[in-house]
Amino acid sequence: MNARRTDLALEAHALFRAAQRDDAIDGLTLTERTRRGCAVTTVTVEGEAASRALGKPRGTYVTLDLRALSPEDPAYTERAALALRDELRDLLEGTVDTALVVGLGNRAMTPDVIGPRAADHVPATRHLKGCAAFGALADVSVLTPGVLGTTGLEAAELVRGAVETVRPDLVVAVDALASQSLGRVCTTVQLTDAGIVPGNHRRALTRETLGVPVLAVGVPTVVDAATLALDLLDEAGADLPDPAALRGQGSIMVTPRDIDARAEQLARVVGFGVGLALQPSLSLDELRALID
Repeated sequence: MNARRTDLALEAHALFRAAQRDDAIDGLTLTERTRRGCAVTTVTVEGEAASRALGKPRGTYVTLDLRALSPEDPAYTERAALALRDELRDLLEGTVDTALVVGLGNRAMTPDVIGPRAADHVPATRHLKGCAAFGALADVSVLTPGVLGTTGLEAAELVRGAVETVRPDLVVAVDALASQSLGRVCTTVQLTDAGIVPGNHRRALTRETLGVPVLAVGVPTVVDAATLALDLLDEAGADLPDPAALRGQGSIMVTPRDIDARAEQLARVVGFGVGLALQPSLSLDELRALID
């Protein structure tokens, strides 16, 4: 579709529209609103033409922009987590009795740690269902499957095994993404009911592959270097080179030098947001106490 790489449906739509110089895409709707002071854009891919144009499966893609909130604000984590909780609840369209939360990624690579670290902040409650004091809680299991090079198993294989054991009503998969813009790195969360369909060797996590609905929560932590170079040259008004020449022998990803702190902060936001969405009877303080 475009030489620039992005995992965000919002950016994919903007790239397609810029290339076609046409706002109309059959089977696609885009709406904008505000949630707790944050900009929210919903891209709904309904038709096959829209799916091909954006390179995304059919589904709803919600982009929550956290840039209106200051990371230095002591209330940042709570405000961002509550905004994410509200958006997730809208996608859930009701309460969930049993859920499996999956934190995808590699703990040994900081830009890829969002999934596992977010899972650390979601309380597992499946083992508590026999206790009367926790009877009001949803039955939540948490899995961090690691990566093929460490476990020898595809994450999708482990998730499928867990789904067969737990038989959840829903899977929530958290993963790191790539964005087109450096400004969206660790400032944006994408939610989608289309699941995860990776562009690499990993297997998809979708309703079709797992047999249950899959909500994907993604945070961009990197930008493709060739994409960044093309954008900078475009902004400078320079002639754009062949994208293949910029890529050289392979793909290089760019990430902020403070990615460790930013990823940890966003992992808490995502973990708390997911936990609160699945446990509507809990406050953030109660959720934290349950994790501790």
